[in-house]
Amino acid sequence: MGLEIIAGVDGSAESLAAADWAAREAGRRGLPLRLVHAWLWQPLDLPLVQEEGDQQRLAEHVAEEAATAVAAAHPDVALSAEVVPDTPVPGLLGLQERAAMVVIGSRGHGPVAGFLLGSYGQQIIAGAERPVVAVRPGRGGEGAGDDDSGEVVVGQLGGADDSASALRFAFETAAARGAVLRAVRAWSLPPLYAYSPGSMRLADEAGGLVPFEEKALHEVLAPWRERYPDVRVAEHVEIGSAGEVLLSASASASLLVVGRRAKRGAVGPRIGSVAHAALHHANCPVAVVPHD
Repeated sequence: MGLEIIAGVDGSAESLAAADWAAREAGRRGLPLRLVHAWLWQPLDLPLVQEEGDQQRLAEHVAEEAATAVAAAHPDVALSAEVVPDTPVPGLLGLQERAAMVVIGSRGHGPVAGFLLGSYGQQIIAGAERPVVAVRPGRGGEGAGDDDSGEVVVGQLGGADDSASALRFAFETAAARGAVLRAVRAWSLPPLYAYSPGSMRLADEAGGLVPFEEKALHEVLAPWRERYPDVRVAEHVEIGSAGEVLLSASASASLLVVGRRAKRGAVGPRIGSVAHAALHHANCPVAVVPHD
């Protein structure tokens, strides 16, 4: 079986915005879209939905309502919808083997607060082995980033292997959209104790720290430019924290792509500080791509 795009729906405006975004992306990539509502029966203190059959019918209605809305807006997209008998996190993660990406909704809370990503969303992103895109409703309840003509912005950090997965996803997306790809590399001055003749030799040979960082970004992007020759690429090197630089560069973007290392904390997987900043403060949909 081929790849598909999976979107989680729960009847909220946020999830409907995510489903609409996923449908547009599925149309561009020529992939089928699978709408999934995760539901697990449990007794509720609501007399009208106490029985398992009543809850089942409500769950089916959520999936059907989302499918009807998406089909009406995107009739050319191959679409399916289903109810998965599980809680949201394992329900979506259990289907990711065939997923090109998993798309989820996130509540918007104004231009300053940005995303309010619930615990389910954080757990899905932290545990996913595929790219996860978080989408919030825009003004008027429409999906954020309805105008997908803006740049695709991707953060590049470290060497070629460190950012390969995020760059691959960003180039694929920019190619499918015919959009400009802005590759952003943030850097900061090394601490005083890090200065030494050996550590600074490469920077000196490049003509200074800024040319060194620009050269590093250019070399990392070179093979991806060759693989996607039709994608227009803007190289962006700026001093500052990675989160701040990325948020500034993506102010008018249609998608922000960040990588995620597999980190585990005392309470389970973590998404990392840069991804956390992007998810909570970006004005556009955010794709979090786990490293290979």
